[in-house]
Amino acid sequence: MTLVAGVDSSTQSCKVVVRDADTGALVREGRAPHPDGTEVDPAAWRAALEAAIDGAGGLGDVAAVAVGGQQHGMVCLDEDGAVVRPALLWNDTRSAGAARELTAELGGGQAWAEAVGLVPVASFTVTKLRWLAETEPENAARTAAVCLPHDWLTWELAGGRGRGSAGGRQGLDTLVTDRGDASGTGYWSPITGEYRLDLLERAFGRTPVVPRVLGPAEPAGTVAAGALAADGGAVLGPGTGDNAAAALGLNAEPGDVVVSIGTSGVVSTVSTTPMTDPTGTVAGFADATGHFLPLVTTLNAARVLDATARLLGVDHAELSRLALSAPAGAGGLVLVPYLEGERTPNKPHATGALHGLTLSTAEPAHLARAAVEGLLCGLADGLEAVAAGGTPVRRVFLIGGGARSEAVRRIAPAVLGVPVLVPPPSEYVADGAARQAAWVLAGGDTPPVWPSAATEVHEADPVPAVRERYAEVRDLTADRT
Repeated sequence: MTLVAGVDSSTQSCKVVVRDADTGALVREGRAPHPDGTEVDPAAWRAALEAAIDGAGGLGDVAAVAVGGQQHGMVCLDEDGAVVRPALLWNDTRSAGAARELTAELGGGQAWAEAVGLVPVASFTVTKLRWLAETEPENAARTAAVCLPHDWLTWELAGGRGRGSAGGRQGLDTLVTDRGDASGTGYWSPITGEYRLDLLERAFGRTPVVPRVLGPAEPAGTVAAGALAADGGAVLGPGTGDNAAAALGLNAEPGDVVVSIGTSGVVSTVSTTPMTDPTGTVAGFADATGHFLPLVTTLNAARVLDATARLLGVDHAELSRLALSAPAGAGGLVLVPYLEGERTPNKPHATGALHGLTLSTAEPAHLARAAVEGLLCGLADGLEAVAAGGTPVRRVFLIGGGARSEAVRRIAPAVLGVPVLVPPPSEYVADGAARQAAWVLAGGDTPPVWPSAATEVHEADPVPAVRERYAEVRDLTADRT
């Protein structure tokens, strides 16, 4: 049996799965937590990966490994390959002002969408680099290279700065990435397949080293002996961003929509053509196979359920029971769940709002229902936006920690307006990375076909009044600026 490994270095934790390269069967797995916060020392990711590899029984018998990672983060390295400052994560909103500046400087959203398939918001690396240049000029001056979380972990597995020559830029020229993750930086174009270094220089004032973009199944080298507690010799895949990895793990095909409810809420669809949206609602990313992945992301997803359960003093099972006991529409009670600001719509400093509170709706069940519906309404807006790109919706997959909620699964078809397929819980980002690793081993133009997991099908009559009521109050939120 030939084994491959996939890594998911997410916002909250690191997961490692080891699978049979031919069948995709799970052999073993491990995990370790990441620290909280919107900026993290990358050393914490390295330590978590070491612990997860150890928990998965090591990688000594693994032929290939690939890394899927949280997108957009900013990892700055100096001339010696050392980390300059803690990495800013995708959900750090301090660069919101920089996003507005950059959008205006290039002439608005249309110019950015045509250049790189997206319009700057605080999540994207290009805005974080502008923030760094303006607020931490000393750290900016030290920065010789910039990469993303998955790029950095792949580099570390390959030996990192130990591959550089003495006195030179310690291994910075060996940094690599893939088109899926590069497409979320704001300075790489999925349309042309090239970096827009002029936009990088506009944001940062100069052009640091950026990773070389590999093809979907192009090897990134081999694991260095002893690197991150891994035995050496395994082939390294190019890796990718978490959303592209999840699509690969689900074997999503053109027209398939993936709705993921994790720390963030994500709606993405595999498309054979790039998408440009000058409003910035849809980011025209690339995927991990050579196609495209138009995508909408919300900052507020599964944590909305966590916060509501905490507020009501119940566990998630009871939160679901309460939500399902209330009527559709929660009697007019609406929760606009901008608890951490919001990315789509672009309201980084917004707060959440509760509308329609009356004596009759002041009940735990109504609040539970409003929380689930509010979360799903934001994702329904995203589904509508990606479908507007012209690729017919073939299937909708519902995944992520939030999909484990019975209330979410049962209410989703009514709010989204379509049936949903719920595959069994799995680490789909790590699974996608493992499938990529198997593809690198096998070669060829397409990834290996692994049997699809059995799925639950949830159907319900659409209730458009829920979204209509949500739309009435969606913009009536406070701003902390």
